[in-house]
Amino acid sequence: MKNTFLLCIAGFIIGFPLPILIALMLNALRNKRAGKVLQTIFTAPHFISLVVLVGMLTLFFGRYGLVNNVVASLGGERYSYFLESSAFRPLYILSSNWQDFGWSAIIYIAALSNVDPQQHEAAVIDGASRLQRVFYVDFPAIMPMVSVMLIMSIGGLMGVGYEKALLMQTDGNLGVSELIATYVYKKGLTGIPDQAYATAIGLFNSVINVVLLIVANTASKKFSENSLW
Repeated sequence: MKNTFLLCIAGFIIGFPLPILIALMLNALRNKRAGKVLQTIFTAPHFISLVVLVGMLTLFFGRYGLVNNVVASLGGERYSYFLESSAFRPLYILSSNWQDFGWSAIIYIAALSNVDPQQHEAAVIDGASRLQRVFYVDFPAIMPMVSVMLIMSIGGLMGVGYEKALLMQTDGNLGVSELIATYVYKKGLTGIPDQAYATAIGLFNSVINVVLLIVANTASKKFSENSLW
């Protein structure tokens, strides 16, 4: 539970605001063609399968990967990123955010497309800079969407999957890479399966997600008047 909680919280802190910032940045670009190109580049990693993604991590951060080869050529020592427990969480979180932030930004870009251009024109006449227009015109326009996505993200906070963690798992990083999802998989489908015990753990995890969802929805309804129900 500790590993799952820490991994999800750190991923949420980095991963939730990043798509919002990217969407605001792309929307504020003067060159719309460049914005579309950047959006395509940012979205493309979403379509890489987890197996291929972990393979790419191995090619870059494996003991004989690109990073270690560069370090060794400069006289440094090779570092086993997949065997050191301290490297698992940064690799997992940063690679997940790199893969998903562009896809998540599409929702906010679509919301920004509904902003009335006359609001920007009025702000320009009043002397507002581009940054001020982002803060006082664009951001308020997507606040309802931000609230809904925040509720959904908190509701699925503990719902990290087992596939990627299992692919990155080694004997060296097992102490930090053993998550609720991987534990359920191992207990329910490998060795001598104990499906009743694995089901109980999965149900417990789902109950935590439901409680988090209710708390987040109640808080959002109280403070921002935006909620799922």
